[in-house]
Amino acid sequence: MSGELAIDVHGLIKRFGKKTAVAGVDIQLPRGEVWGFLGPNGSGKTTTIRMICGLLKVTEGSGQCLGYDIQRDAALIRQQTGYMTQKFSFWSDMTIRENLEFVARLYRLPHLRETVDQTLEKLGLTNRQRQLAGALSGGWKQRLALAAVTMHNPKLLLLDEPTAGVDPQARRDFWDEIHHLSLEGMTVLVSTHYMDEAERCDRIVYLANGHKIVEGTVPDVIDRSGLSTFRGEGKGVRRLAEALKTEPGVDHVAYFGSALHLSGQDPAAIRAALNRHPSDDVVWNEVRPSLEDAFIALSAEAGVDTRVHA
Repeated sequence: MSGELAIDVHGLIKRFGKKTAVAGVDIQLPRGEVWGFLGPNGSGKTTTIRMICGLLKVTEGSGQCLGYDIQRDAALIRQQTGYMTQKFSFWSDMTIRENLEFVARLYRLPHLRETVDQTLEKLGLTNRQRQLAGALSGGWKQRLALAAVTMHNPKLLLLDEPTAGVDPQARRDFWDEIHHLSLEGMTVLVSTHYMDEAERCDRIVYLANGHKIVEGTVPDVIDRSGLSTFRGEGKGVRRLAEALKTEPGVDHVAYFGSALHLSGQDPAAIRAALNRHPSDDVVWNEVRPSLEDAFIALSAEAGVDTRVHA
């Protein structure tokens, strides 16, 4: 079974002094799948990713990544991993082509010119190859970064909030490329705050306070939340929000465009709350909870972060 897993780690713990950043995370990620990491800021997503790919030494725990021991073989894991950080980390005063040529030399890739040409073509960067990286928009910087971290054909791609600050079309194009890479056999683990991106993943893992709270497909995670959700639409719906927040049985109230979502564990209690606040110009219907509804509920369930901070 372990040969079918790109990542198979157990009980990962990372401490920084007195602070426990990750507190016993297990992940078994099959090869060739795209998994999403979700969780609030500070939940341990980035730290977990860095332990898996050998950039951070594990305090406690064991396992394998790409068939290598995460404790002993960190250098070998890094050679076969592409890691795209949150912040653009390439050279702003160099052109796109110069950046890729530099990265190719770092990896000692053969046929440098041909390899860079192929990478430029694959990511649609050929016509911009002479532009300075620092002059690129967020979407084109993202594309350059993806080109740089995949040009050595890694078996595992780790993406840490890769689409923060880019426009919707650039995000869509990016995800099209991610799924193309996965179809070619690459395994992808991506942390994100965007619910629509999480829904593009084969499975998602939700972290909070350094712990793995839930893992599964999007429908699995929504079902795990145990929520009932009611959607209200109409001109007067927004004026009801503050009053409904204080009603028993209404755990979460959130705006969805011009509509309002009420969520809780007991649908009868929510209906009773709505009956106490009738409005002729608002229509309420029970709907399937969204992933965002589940995300809010799971965050509340995880509670206050009680980890000790240095």
